[in-house]
Amino acid sequence: MTAAPHTVPDSAAPDPDSPAALAGIRVLDLSRILSGPVATMVLADLGADVIKVEDTKDGDDTRQWAPPYQGDQSAYFLAANRNKRGISVDLKTEQGREFVLRLADRADVVVENFRPGTADRLGLGYDALAARNPRLVYASISGYGQTGPWASRPGYDAIAQAQSGMMSITGEAGGPPLRPGVATADIGAGMWAAIGILAALHARESTGRGQHVDVSLLDGQLAWLTYVAGGWFASGSAPGPHGSAHPTIVPYQALPTADGHLMIAAGNDKLFQRLTEVLGVPDLAADPRFAGNPDRVRHRDELIPLLEARLARCGSAEWAALLDAAGVPCAPIATVADALSSPQARARNMVVELDHPTAGRLRTVGSPLKLGHTPARFHSAPPLLGQHTDEVLAEAGYTPQETADLHTAGAVR
Repeated sequence: MTAAPHTVPDSAAPDPDSPAALAGIRVLDLSRILSGPVATMVLADLGADVIKVEDTKDGDDTRQWAPPYQGDQSAYFLAANRNKRGISVDLKTEQGREFVLRLADRADVVVENFRPGTADRLGLGYDALAARNPRLVYASISGYGQTGPWASRPGYDAIAQAQSGMMSITGEAGGPPLRPGVATADIGAGMWAAIGILAALHARESTGRGQHVDVSLLDGQLAWLTYVAGGWFASGSAPGPHGSAHPTIVPYQALPTADGHLMIAAGNDKLFQRLTEVLGVPDLAADPRFAGNPDRVRHRDELIPLLEARLARCGSAEWAALLDAAGVPCAPIATVADALSSPQARARNMVVELDHPTAGRLRTVGSPLKLGHTPARFHSAPPLLGQHTDEVLAEAGYTPQETADLHTAGAVR
């Protein structure tokens, strides 16, 4: 019997007028593509004032990663840059760097994902900025980190997935190595960076000092190996791919039905017994080959065909209804469209809409962070290139004439 879903009493509902969780935190975002923008979007959703710095020619690389477009904007760029203000600055000019230095002096957080050494050469590295602003939390995201023999190598998501072993355990047994359908190394590094930034901000409350947060795509993927790494540490046997199946739980995989596939996760012996009852083969649960999970793992190749033979009698939806009623975790294989349109996704506010000045009504994936009193908020669409440059210049103390001079010199856009 499953537990009733948790609901928040009306008295505990978030106050729409309450300060956001990160209200008052200023973030200078020097990053581009995905890892850094994901980290800063997490902070922006939680209320930080994020200023995204882009170059004056084409901006963030992902503005050109299209089609598809929404309006005249790259869908890729729109996916990771909401709730930010955007400025366009030529960091190769002295005037542009001076502008960014002024912003860093007032910032709580700087995020960059240049190749190690690039920010230092621009005069925007951790040591230079921390000397001016000792309370600064400075996060660097790179392919391999700021130290080690590979530090200077360029870092890309697919390379980190390959280097970390992730691709060696992804795909079907005997098939070629595969990468997941999303950039797990980039997105994972963004998540680790956000965690590190929040920890450093908390530590600053007691120490009064900021610090350097050093995150790498490779480290993040190695950390995600978790129980897979544990299995190798324990056995010395290199793990391989299992398709949709689990290396140490059986049955825990997508199984064919009469009209498709159904993901079944019988994560313990009681759930396996329920599964066999629904399928009409309760004797399997008493079979010594399948009685306990270690037995089922050892006899996986014998058990799975028996289950597949029963599942072939009905379609995925029919089996899902029966298994749901019995409390056995299962799900048909949803498309992206199905997943984002599901009643659960709607109930959890996992698709949010924003008005964009050229793309029109924009849909983006919502935040998975559900804070009871200071929830994530969605107030602005991703910025146009240089949309807020003049606004931020004024906040930094530049006069209208100085702003005009910067534009004329090409230091800003």
